Amino acid sequence: QVQLVESGGGLVQAGGSLRLSCAASGRAFRTYYMGWFRQAPGKEREFVATISWSGTNKYYADSVKGRFTISRDNAKNMMYLQMNSLKPEDTAVYYCGADPDDSTRYRDWSNWGQGTQVTVSS
Repeated sequence: QVQLVESGGGLVQAGGSLRLSCAASGRAFRTYYMGWFRQAPGKEREFVATISWSGTNKYYADSVKGRFTISRDNAKNMMYLQMNSLKPEDTAVYYCGADPDDSTRYRDWSNWGQGTQVTVSS
């Protein structure tokens, strides 16, 4: 079991940047895949990016590729999402997830944080 707490959300203008953080507790963190998902009002939670336990393998949704960067620091039990060139359509609640297996389907993930709001104004 992994406990997750997100931070770093806020209000930013289009074209701006934000860095989300996810603090994890539990020894299993270092062997788990980690991921970021987001959910806009009235929409289903969607895949943003995932990272393998070693940090070697990273996958991104096409909508964020080239703008967002996922990373992790296992020594600090932290995961990050650097978001650049933000667009109004990036507005959503961003959730940190952890699971022994990798997936782009949010229903496959077993551990979630409470979410952090990101709002991008035009």
